[in-house]
Amino acid sequence: MAVILVADDDSMLRATMRKMLEASGHAVLEATSGREAEEIVARERVDLLITDIIMPEKEGIGLVRDVKRLRPELRIIAMSGGGRSGQFGLLEVATKFGADAALQKPFRRDALSETIAQLLGTGGKASAGSA
Repeated sequence: MAVILVADDDSMLRATMRKMLEASGHAVLEATSGREAEEIVARERVDLLITDIIMPEKEGIGLVRDVKRLRPELRIIAMSGGGRSGQFGLLEVATKFGADAALQKPFRRDALSETIAQLLGTGGKASAGSA
């Protein structure tokens, strides 16, 4: 189906998302930091980027901004559990920098699946916090 890059420094979350996405027929690439994710986007065919906001080396908001400059057509889902900067403001900022959808952690599996289907199927923009 699609090639999806999951960028998150939490290895358990990446493994869970990989299992779920592969079960849905997607190919999955993984990055442990924003810098690594940006390098993968520059060299690989990626259809969708799912990125955490709080990560080492390069945080998700900077990643969203820079990836949209590099590949404006690439669909992006930002996700955050809040971290040190609060829960909802980061996701709103991510959408202003180019994320097509935002999910608050923890999110339901079906919320992620519906958001992916919307972004890959219609190319429409999902609102922050929606799914």
